[in-house]
Amino acid sequence: MMSIRWLTLVPLLFIFVGVAFANHVNPMVLGMPFLFFYVVCCVVLTSVCMAVVYKFDPTNKEGD
Repeated sequence: MMSIRWLTLVPLLFIFVGVAFANHVNPMVLGMPFLFFYVVCCVVLTSVCMAVVYKFDPTNKEGD
C-alpha cells in the first residue's frame, strides 16, 4: 500500500509557495485581507491533512 505521508508536504507548499502569490490586501474575503484569509485557509488545510495522515497511517493501528 502506498504511503500517505506525502500528504504532509501539501500544507508546507501552500505556505511557502502560495504566500508569494497571495500577498495582496485587496480583495477582502469575509472581512479579512486576502493574505490573512489565505493563511487561515492554510491552517485549516494543515489540520485536515494531518487528520487524514493519522487516520490512514498503518503505524497508528492498535493491537500490535
